[in-house]
Amino acid sequence: MRNKLFVRVSSVALAATMATAFVPASANALTLMDILRGRNKEADRPAAVQPSQPQPQQQVQRTYSIPKVAPPKYYTYKPDALRYIAITEIRDPVVTGSVERDDLSEMATPVAATADDAANNDAMTEVAAINPTTATDEAGTDVTTVAIGENDPRQYLTDARVKAEDSVAKALEAYYENGGELLWVADGKIAPAAGKALNTLRHAGEYGLDATDYRVELPIISSSMSEEERDEALMQFELALSAEVLTYMEDAKRGRVDPNRISEFHDLQRNPVDLDEALKALGKAEDVSGLMESYNPQSDRFRELKAELKTLRNSDEEVEPIVFSASKVYIHPGENDQDVPNLVKAIWRKSPVEFRNDHAEVFAAYDDGTEYTPELVSLVKDFQRDHGLYVDGVVGPNTIAAFDLETNDDRADKVVAAMERLRWLPDDFGPRYVFINQPAYRVYYHQDGGENFDMRVVVGNPTNQTYFFRDEIETVEFNPYWGIPRSIVVNEYLPKLRANPGYFDQIGYEVSYNGRRVSSASVNWAAAPMVDVRQPPGERNALGQLKILFPNSHAIYMHDTPQKSFFDRDVRALSHGCVRLAEPNKMAAAVLGIPESDVEANIATGQNMPVDLPHKFPVYVSYFTAWPDANGEVQYYDDVYERDMYLDRAFDAVSKSRADV
Repeated sequence: MRNKLFVRVSSVALAATMATAFVPASANALTLMDILRGRNKEADRPAAVQPSQPQPQQQVQRTYSIPKVAPPKYYTYKPDALRYIAITEIRDPVVTGSVERDDLSEMATPVAATADDAANNDAMTEVAAINPTTATDEAGTDVTTVAIGENDPRQYLTDARVKAEDSVAKALEAYYENGGELLWVADGKIAPAAGKALNTLRHAGEYGLDATDYRVELPIISSSMSEEERDEALMQFELALSAEVLTYMEDAKRGRVDPNRISEFHDLQRNPVDLDEALKALGKAEDVSGLMESYNPQSDRFRELKAELKTLRNSDEEVEPIVFSASKVYIHPGENDQDVPNLVKAIWRKSPVEFRNDHAEVFAAYDDGTEYTPELVSLVKDFQRDHGLYVDGVVGPNTIAAFDLETNDDRADKVVAAMERLRWLPDDFGPRYVFINQPAYRVYYHQDGGENFDMRVVVGNPTNQTYFFRDEIETVEFNPYWGIPRSIVVNEYLPKLRANPGYFDQIGYEVSYNGRRVSSASVNWAAAPMVDVRQPPGERNALGQLKILFPNSHAIYMHDTPQKSFFDRDVRALSHGCVRLAEPNKMAAAVLGIPESDVEANIATGQNMPVDLPHKFPVYVSYFTAWPDANGEVQYYDDVYERDMYLDRAFDAVSKSRADV
């Protein structure tokens, strides 16, 4: 990054220079200031104005233009453009047996059909259309194509006007132009498979999709229509339904939106969808609905979210508003407060069945009183403990926020967002993996198909958000160096360095330029140079005693921290983007497959020691505001980075694009 340094010369220094370097001969003579302003003769100089008394000179402070490294940004979502499906000539493939070339030449000559040959007319026409140059001498392997007959209704596919995204359009063009059979029309009527496909599209919402994205109009067929008009209407329907079915299958497999177009905080490769194979499968499927729905994720997590969505949308229970008084923020043990009844109702509504059963006596004995009794304090403490809050029994803003008094519709939106995000990830996470959920402020270690343990984490603050991506864990580094990202050097340290160039030397940081160690004091920080800065291992190191690496372009990893008090906070979006672990030794031991005592021994050496994993395995750095716990019960979390909002805007953009067809 190249930055300009702007320096304003003080008027005091300029006055001193003028006094010693240039003395005017008269009041109207040229001065040094005149020369600096571009005047080269006295005539250009305005008449001097003699002040009645000397004016005090104003001290001008020396200022700099402070550069900034801009953080990643969010975009206005742009959906895939739609275009008309352009089907040109339609030809059927023909497979023939081994034929001598001399015989082929004769067969390629048109032969007039007699009345006795009428039954064989179609076969003769096909053989006559074969180009002898495409045949081979191997029996059963000759393949060529022939134009479809004049009475084939597929000819009207070339006139159908249907728009689709490019991937869908290309697949349908290739399918129908190369003799693909009709999928939804048979014998001049709508086939039963079409009804099943339409029903699946109408129920797309059950899978977290939007049924309005896959609208298909049924053709109006009447006895007064000519055969040509009927075939035109049926082929319009055939192509339209094929386009929407493929769009559904593609959305179900990879998601409605491309996460990388939402923001630079997403770095995810979209799951591939083979639409050519999908069309072949549709042509053979006995259960069209089952085939279409199978393109949705098949994991237990997705099924649990789907069940939760159904429950939320079908619930007839009206949600009673629970509003806490704004006049008093805290409820302390032993106090009488009008919000105590609301407190008990909110905990009951928020808590799972197990929690209600464990505290059934407290709930049953409560008589709607306003006293914050020891029994209720114990209830609140257990609630705080279960939700990762600071356990003190004091009901404050964070505890009230944890009640998450959302409506069913609010929660349904979070579930839909979670179902979409699952489509951005592999259907199978693997037998061993680490899963970080940023809104939950937790990391989960899974091995042998189960969740072995989880722990609290600190993630990036809203300005320095943690990315959403997947990678592989490769190395555990003990007693690490902290390579300070340039964004931190420029945005946070540069003002201090311009005032005190030796600042990094004083706090023990190492500075390198072109691979060579240099003194911090020797660097011209006014130019914001490209230098490398790192903090050596030690008790004060920002990464603590170890870090767990999964190399990525965002310089994000899991690590220890000397700031242990951060894990006692309710909201833990506090870092510069990396993931800080509450129990780093436990995670390192699990990742390396060694006892914690070995981890402690490596740390005790005090030496920087990177240890590669015997086998790499996946890590998912994710963002889910609704997520099933180990028992399959969906838990809800705050949208700390407002990504649900941006995802909802992307949904709207996609639906609007498809509605404008």
